[in-house]
Parts: sequence; C-alpha cells; structure tokens
Amino acid sequence: MHTPTTEAPRSVEAVVTATGRRTARARRAQRTKDWARRAPLLPALVFLIIVTQLPFVATVVFSFTRWNALNPGNRGFAAFDNYTAVFADPAMRSSVLTTVLLTVTVVLVSLLLGLGLALLLDRSFRGRGIVRTLLITPFLVVPVASALLWKHALYNASYGLLNGALTWIWGLLGSDNPPQPDWMTDSPLAAVEVSLIWQWTPFMMLILLAGLQSRPGDAIEAARMDGASPFDIFRYLTLPHLRRYLELAALLGTVYVVQNFDAVFTLTSGGLGTANLPYTIYQTFYQAHDYGRASAQGVVVVLCSLVVATFALRTVSSLLREEVTR
Repeated sequence: MHTPTTEAPRSVEAVVTATGRRTARARRAQRTKDWARRAPLLPALVFLIIVTQLPFVATVVFSFTRWNALNPGNRGFAAFDNYTAVFADPAMRSSVLTTVLLTVTVVLVSLLLGLGLALLLDRSFRGRGIVRTLLITPFLVVPVASALLWKHALYNASYGLLNGALTWIWGLLGSDNPPQPDWMTDSPLAAVEVSLIWQWTPFMMLILLAGLQSRPGDAIEAARMDGASPFDIFRYLTLPHLRRYLELAALLGTVYVVQNFDAVFTLTSGGLGTANLPYTIYQTFYQAHDYGRASAQGVVVVLCSLVVATFALRTVSSLLREEVTR
C-alpha cells in the first residue's frame, strides 16, 4: 500500500533533477556558442584596450605626480595639486574661453551652411553628383594641409588669393591703392574659425543630407497638394524631422572641433589669443616640460569631451531606434 506513495516523490525528484541538469547543460552550451561568436573579436578588443585605455590610465596616474623635466630632483606624488593648478591657471581659463568661442562659432556657422547646401543637393539638377563631390572635398583634405592652404594660398598678405582679389577689384574701380590686410594678424581667431568652417561644413552637409533623404515622401507630397508653400513645408515638416540630425551634427562637430590642434598650431602658433585647450596642453608638455600638469589638463579635456560624446551616442541610438520602427 505504501510503495506507490514512496516512489512517487522519488520519481518527481528525479524528474526535477534531470530537468535541472538539462537546463544547466543547455545554458553551458549557449554560453559556449556565445563565446565562440565573440572569440574572433577578442584580438581587436585587446588591441583597442592597449592602444586607447592603457595610455589614458597612464595619463591619469601621471596627473597625480609632480614631474617636471626641468626640475628632475623634485619628483613625487602630488595628490590634487596639478588639478588645482589647472583650474587656477589664468592661461588655462583663457584657453577654455577661446575653445568655447571657437567651437560654438565653427559648429553653428558650419551647421547653417551645411543645412543650406544639403537643401540644395536634395533637389534634382544636372551635375548634382559632381557638385556633391566637390563640396565634400574640403572634408577629405588632411587638416594640416588645409591649414597650410589657408595660411599661404589665401591669407598671405604678399601673395595670398584674398589680397590678390582685393587688388583686382580695386583695379576694376580705377584705384591703385587697394587694402592689403594681414588677415592672421588683424583677425587671428576669425582666420582660424574660417578655415575650420571650410573644413567642417561638408561634414554637417552629409549628415543633414542623409536626414533630408529619409523624410517621408508621402507627407511632403500631401502638403504640396494641400497648397503648402516651400517655406511652410520646411518649417513644419522638414525642420522637425531634421531636429535629431541637427543635434547629432552639432554634438559630433563639437567633439571634433574641441580637440582641434592643427589649425591653431599651423596658422597662429597659439598667439594673439588663439590658444585653445589642445594647444595649451602642448605648451605645458613640450615647452614647459611639466608632464604632471599637462596630464591633468588632458584628463580634464577628455572628461569634458566624454560628456558631449555621451549625448552624441544617445542621439545616435534614438535615430537608430526610429529607423528600426519605421
């Protein structure tokens, strides 16, 4: 009478145990498959860590040390002295203001010009492919080469194209005394900003052109049939659709322009109030040879850039989610 009663719990326990073992084996097999898929990426991940993360960790360590090559005997742990000196340095504060002014000007003007060019290229006309290629070309030029082009071919007071154009125009007006300004001396920061705007406008144009080409065509056509003007279509349909693309272009442009060193170094060598944060770090490291303070400055710049990059990544993620839901 008691045999079925005692065997039933044992059989249930055996079934539960066997099910648990099968589940554990299935999980181990799934983990093995996952690692097998990830294994080819491990060398790239290790290389990325070695190239990017280890130097940054070393920079963070150096930022807490007292290390000046001009005073090798005074070397040791400095705690937060380097960071205190960074925020108390008038040159650092000046470079922060210059960086903000330079970045805001370049990003906003490039964004407006890029939007206008994107609207132009969104229309069909003969030779659009050639025009698009020519407009993209400035972004493909090496930054140092771009700065040298502006410094010698355009800005030079003796043989530059800008002063040559002024001479030609004044000659047409019958004047033999044309203005010959020294662009990099009279307006040094504006000279740097114009060269960067020329370089980064194609980048903004490409992002906004992608946004324009992803607009819903049926909504645009319906608005035209209802009698909406081109300005109304742009204001109520195109601009709201481009909002995230404008944000993405502005954030990415900010990340890149903040780190710009080539234009400042090549055009003005940081003089006349054009020294931005990267150039100030260069001066601290290579001219003052204060490696600890330069490392602290670099950490501060990286942290500020990471804040902007985080917003850029969120914007990219939201754009990708919107594309998937369509």
